[in-house]
Amino acid sequence: QFQLGLMYENGEGVTQDRAKAFGYFAEIANQHADSAPKGTEADIVAHSFVKMGEYYQEGVPEAGIPKDATYSMKLILHAATYFGDPEAQYRIGLLYLDKDALGDNPVQSARWLYSAAVKGNVPAQARLGDLLFNGEGDVKANPVEGLMWLTVASRNAIQTTDASWIDDMLNAAMSVASPGDR
Repeated sequence: QFQLGLMYENGEGVTQDRAKAFGYFAEIANQHADSAPKGTEADIVAHSFVKMGEYYQEGVPEAGIPKDATYSMKLILHAATYFGDPEAQYRIGLLYLDKDALGDNPVQSARWLYSAAVKGNVPAQARLGDLLFNGEGDVKANPVEGLMWLTVASRNAIQTTDASWIDDMLNAAMSVASPGDR
């Protein structure tokens, strides 16, 4: 079902149909919302919650799904907390940096980004590295640890769509870092 959802979402082998894609993701989430967080299907269920969150963020008029940022955050937060999904944790980390979403709270952001980063989420590694390198709010600048996370992210992003912005972030930090920090 998840693969079918992705196929309809992207129009791979079928005519693109966001309403059908949403339906597949919603069916998985509804049928398995209380699955064991470490169960065999947990990853797919968590990803389905994240996908539903994406659809509610934008709305899917053709499926009668209104734009609902609050509900979107709840779905993603469920995937992040109950299932420990790194993509969801990364997104929650970003939402804590957005004053219009969960509020401007760099400490909470760093916690969520760290949870995702240690699980191998490359964008979370980069954003955490940038946050630590520069510091923000109550997060004190830690250039050495920030550069470490940026370097890890850059190496993990090789030949991915994220490589360019992550390398830009690393290069910007390296250009102002002291030799000792590097």
